[in-house]
Amino acid sequence: MSEDARHFDVIVVGSGIGGLAAAASLAKCNRRVLLLEQHFQLGGLTQTFRRREYTFATGVHYIGGVGDGSGHEHQFGHILRWLTDGRLCFSSLGSPYDILRLPGLEVPVEAPRAAYVERLKALFPDEAKAIDRCFWACDEAQKATMALFAAKAAPAPVAAVLRWVNARRVRRALSITTAEAVREIRDPRLVAVLTARWGDYGVPPAQSPFAIHALVTDSYANGAYYPIGGPARFAEELGKTIRDAGGELRTYAPVSEIRVADGRVVGVRLVDGDSIDASVVVSAMGARNTVAALPKEVAPEWRREIESIDPSVSYVTLYLGFRGDIRAHGATSANIWVYEDFDVGRVWERPADDDPPSLFVSFPSLKDPAHPDPEHHTAEVVVICRWEPFAAWSDSKHGDRPEAYKAAKERIGERLLAQFERHFPSLAPLIDFHEVSTPLSQTSFVHADRGAMYGLVMSAERMRHKALKVRTPVPGLLLAGQDLISPGIQGAFMGGIMAAASIEPRLWMQMPR
Repeated sequence: MSEDARHFDVIVVGSGIGGLAAAASLAKCNRRVLLLEQHFQLGGLTQTFRRREYTFATGVHYIGGVGDGSGHEHQFGHILRWLTDGRLCFSSLGSPYDILRLPGLEVPVEAPRAAYVERLKALFPDEAKAIDRCFWACDEAQKATMALFAAKAAPAPVAAVLRWVNARRVRRALSITTAEAVREIRDPRLVAVLTARWGDYGVPPAQSPFAIHALVTDSYANGAYYPIGGPARFAEELGKTIRDAGGELRTYAPVSEIRVADGRVVGVRLVDGDSIDASVVVSAMGARNTVAALPKEVAPEWRREIESIDPSVSYVTLYLGFRGDIRAHGATSANIWVYEDFDVGRVWERPADDDPPSLFVSFPSLKDPAHPDPEHHTAEVVVICRWEPFAAWSDSKHGDRPEAYKAAKERIGERLLAQFERHFPSLAPLIDFHEVSTPLSQTSFVHADRGAMYGLVMSAERMRHKALKVRTPVPGLLLAGQDLISPGIQGAFMGGIMAAASIEPRLWMQMPR
């Protein structure tokens, strides 16, 4: 290979949505980018996989802020359309886009938000004023959170001003938990409804800062959407943008070391020993994986700060394939949050021995108008769980797990299947296929520390942590992805954009005010 062919302006490590966003943005600015992915497939948790006639999504269940051409578009949707020249399109899930099922109570979460607020007031008329105050507080906390995240990408003097101007607002938003934000509400059923969707960011109401609850739930204020053609379209279209600018995307390319010389980044070394030079490296493989790839003597204090932040919760997914028309049997494009009681903050403690306290059920084949086969449909049933029950098998490899793990996984699958059938009896006869993934799957395929669902835990301490900003203490090394900003597709994407804009400031001009 010629020296010119090996030269890249920027190396981006990790091809999840954060890495794809950073690489495609830089490609739009005529930077030659090398995107490295350790897995055999690009996309991180936007990738899909196929079993027989069924295609499953690994991490995308719905997205806010992109719009469907009706004008309901945030920065995320505007930039994504620019990066793909409009090739990536989305379909609305309609209204409701979420349905909350609690004992004796079903609440549709409607769009736009005003319709949802009116629905809540109709269901809980005695709490109308408290409902208004709650959503007003959401708006204030959301503004504070956006200011906090803007400071993470700004130059030091600007960041200092942003933090000073917004100090009181940010302090208020981070000082109360989601549970505390609704404590004046008397009806425990309404409390459960307002806090039930914490699975979208991975911290139970009693521990989650109200700021992250406000930020994530507000992203769906104008509705929820799904990529037409499925989540794999993210990597396809953003990858095209990178290639069209002369960049390269490599799979089976795990990075063993971020190379540093004379105190600054000089490139990366792959597991196979190949060294690739670049003066700028953007790491979208997670903050903890980033510090693990640095030489031990480099930025030891920063390493300790990053390692002090715990990973988020883990999760188990039951993938279901149906033969027949599931819409005729009650399934819709809306996600369904099923809770066994009104204690909505419980995590699945013993997956192999107890039934889960809740289920998140998504029917992706009904969300995608390009789904090709009306006789074969899919569902993904997600349950948040603890990592510890799986820790004993963490050193085993995919395809070579111990028999004890296989037996536990089979019991988990049986429990989940039986619980799904209890809640969706009309769909049960149509089930033609099922498969379970565990936190070990997350560790294997996307190198998530302890099977983390959302990277680093979204605690108040993590949100204000000064170690989590775009520019690291190592010159030439930048962070991107959800560990920088917030969990989920939109947060990870904007984390990638912020990293790219720190290299190419003209990218800030693409962010509508």
